[in-house]
Amino acid sequence: MKIFLLAGKAGSGKDLLGSYMKTKYDFKGDSTCILHITTPLYEYARNYFSWDGDMRDKPREFLQEMGIEVIRNTLHKDTFLVDRLCEDIDILKHYFDVFIITDGRLVSEFNLLRERFPDIKIIHVIRENYNNNLTLKEKNHITETDMENYKDYDYVVNNTTKDELFKEADKIIDIESGVEYL
Repeated sequence: MKIFLLAGKAGSGKDLLGSYMKTKYDFKGDSTCILHITTPLYEYARNYFSWDGDMRDKPREFLQEMGIEVIRNTLHKDTFLVDRLCEDIDILKHYFDVFIITDGRLVSEFNLLRERFPDIKIIHVIRENYNNNLTLKEKNHITETDMENYKDYDYVVNNTTKDELFKEADKIIDIESGVEYL
């Protein structure tokens, strides 16, 4: 079983990289699953707060508030989202070879996942000078800044163009598949 955690700010290219990696692994014959740490938050927004599920209009401020201010700070359930994700992996590992988690944001989550899955590969996706149209409050939220404090990334990918992003993905997949890379 291979597990990748893609970390980065909003609009950095985590989902694009994850989708590309899934396509490549599927083509190689590995069944691949894309997961999200924040799935429970999106389910709450959709099921109880009338969000229609349109990712172009996601309720980012609500998701940040529920995930950090309510679940972590008020209820002190620091591991809630990672625990739910790990339960999903424990079940789905009977059906999938590769897991790609495309929404890494918090150092504490990186550390928990590395504790539970020592072979996880954490990839930092950086897109310099990209305007992701977040409000100042959203840009300064811990979910947009905390990943900068992590120093143990297995790979750092600079998303300058789609072609370069895909080349970096190919390189990572080759390395993780045991192909020597010069």
